[in-house]
Amino acid sequence: MREDNKIIFTGPVGVGKTTAIAALSDIPIISTDAQASDMTLNRKGHTTVAMDYGMLKLDEGTKIHLYGTPGQERFDFMWDILTTGGLGLILMLDNTRPHPKKDLHFFLHAFKDFIVDVPVVIGVSKTDIQTQPQIADYVDMLPEATADLRMLNPIPPIFEVDGRNKDDVKNLVMALLYSIDPGIGDQL
Repeated sequence: MREDNKIIFTGPVGVGKTTAIAALSDIPIISTDAQASDMTLNRKGHTTVAMDYGMLKLDEGTKIHLYGTPGQERFDFMWDILTTGGLGLILMLDNTRPHPKKDLHFFLHAFKDFIVDVPVVIGVSKTDIQTQPQIADYVDMLPEATADLRMLNPIPPIFEVDGRNKDDVKNLVMALLYSIDPGIGDQL
């Protein structure tokens, strides 16, 4: 691995990207939250408008920069900027949203040019609030959601996560790093 590495967190508004980065970061995160003013206000009071940033130190010389994308499609211009030079994508899905299958499909396709070269790991949040769909249902959704995509890992690993739980977020990052370099997992 390089000395400086970059992982991208993406997903819909309110899924917990900012919280997940904060849970794992070794530094206080930098967040570009602004007062929500549109339909986002129904889900939360503030929303990311440019990016979230945190950093994880694997050892003295190796850092992983954690970037969270805005979840709103109107800020999608930031998605290409943030993915440049990225090692992989962590897609977070919110089990309480009305159409998680559409979210899965939308975000995989929105990042299709990025994920052709890098691995993807999927984390499903808020399964404690809404138990359906279950992880097995997401696994069943993948073939249809990825049918027309060329992905580095066409069957990405899927985990239940609580973005507030450092170990859950660490598992997502470890799975992503392991898919890049199977020897890296011991460093986290």
